[in-house]
Amino acid sequence: MYKHHRYPKTTILQAVYFKLRFTLSYRDVKELLEIRGVKVDHSTIQRWVFKFSPFVEVNMQKRKNPVVDSWRMDETYIKVGGKDRYLYRAVDKQGNIVDFLLTKRRMKGSSQKFLNKAIGNNGKPRLINIDKSGSNTQAIRIVNRYSLILKKIKARRVKYLNNIIEQDHRTVKRQISITTGFKEFESAQRTLAGIEIINIRKNQLTNPKKSWFATFKSLAP
Repeated sequence: MYKHHRYPKTTILQAVYFKLRFTLSYRDVKELLEIRGVKVDHSTIQRWVFKFSPFVEVNMQKRKNPVVDSWRMDETYIKVGGKDRYLYRAVDKQGNIVDFLLTKRRMKGSSQKFLNKAIGNNGKPRLINIDKSGSNTQAIRIVNRYSLILKKIKARRVKYLNNIIEQDHRTVKRQISITTGFKEFESAQRTLAGIEIINIRKNQLTNPKKSWFATFKSLAP
């Protein structure tokens, strides 16, 4: 995967890590690498982020420890190509990341798609705390109706309990505040996946390394 690249694996992953971990533009990352004696165009760094973030997400899901069966689910908007797109996210009651999904619309099908992904990766929760969104409520009803697992998900609406995920939204949005926004949906999906991975707590992963960069490298292909 790396042999056709001009730069070694460590340099590539360092650039990707800088972009995802800190509030930096691609040009900022380019300048940091130049200080280290590595000359690379900012568009190349962008391609590295798009290419390797999905692989890191797959490995993260494999190594993520089980989450608690009480979730907090919510969505926030992200600008893509000047239009509002919706980032569905869930954390458990301890604040651990459950899952995330960027969708083009805020509707029942989007909520259900996210919920199916989250359950597929983490198992069925006992309870999900949601806002007053009708689409989230309907998504839970549909999962309960058609699921092969007999236990039903309990939907709860307690506003203050979702403060934990709303705070988590701000962390993710702060990471992308330096940019002028995403221009394409796929690039937004890939970059946001990388940012979510960087924000996961080390204790959520099996065999974490001493430093976050070492842990990130261990998740790379």
